[in-house]
Amino acid sequence: MDSALIGEFVGTAVLIFLGNGVVASVLLKGSKGEQGGWIVITAGWAFAVTMGIFVSTKFGSPAAHLNPAVTVAEAVKSGDWSNALGFIVAQILGAMVGASLVWLQYLPHWAITEDKGLKLACFSTAPAIRHTFANFLSEFLATALAIIALGSFGAISTGLGPFVVGILVWSIGLSLGGTTGYAINPARDLGPRIAHALLPIPDKGSSDWSYAWIPIAGPIAGGIVGALILNLLK
Repeated sequence: MDSALIGEFVGTAVLIFLGNGVVASVLLKGSKGEQGGWIVITAGWAFAVTMGIFVSTKFGSPAAHLNPAVTVAEAVKSGDWSNALGFIVAQILGAMVGASLVWLQYLPHWAITEDKGLKLACFSTAPAIRHTFANFLSEFLATALAIIALGSFGAISTGLGPFVVGILVWSIGLSLGGTTGYAINPARDLGPRIAHALLPIPDKGSSDWSYAWIPIAGPIAGGIVGALILNLLK
């Protein structure tokens, strides 16, 4: 198998294990991190992105996209779509594995957590206020900003690059994430949502598939527009 695909798979698994892990720590009953709050979640996700990039590059993907929106944006910028499908599949599968590891890590806590919505939130995103256009716009704008900012960093997989990307994700989470939970990554939402649907989580409730298209389409559209803006600025 192409080492870049392995890197995208493993890096995304680490990203989700740590990122969704901090959500589970804050939301699940009996966790020592219970009620840690939004700042803990956004910080944990920022660190998860940094660690995911480091692991992805070590396992063979110097691009370290970990995100279909980034993969699509890079393809739009370069005109080279040869790796896009493989990367996206590896990212979604890695996200499913990472979410399954979160389930195992917090295995006794699912049964004592009564709120089905909190259980789902440990896997996928949901809007604070359900409003189709506003929710799509939030994901679109946050992802477009992320792509434009990433385009200003240069090489992100070396030196301080992964830390800078982590700071970017932390900033987006703190400033823009309160509306939809800032998926800004279709794999981050879709892979864990599939895992939620498949795993034997006690009294888990719906996987909310009616909302699932927004954290896929919003980030992809934002990634494309961000890439087009970067190409115009060349």
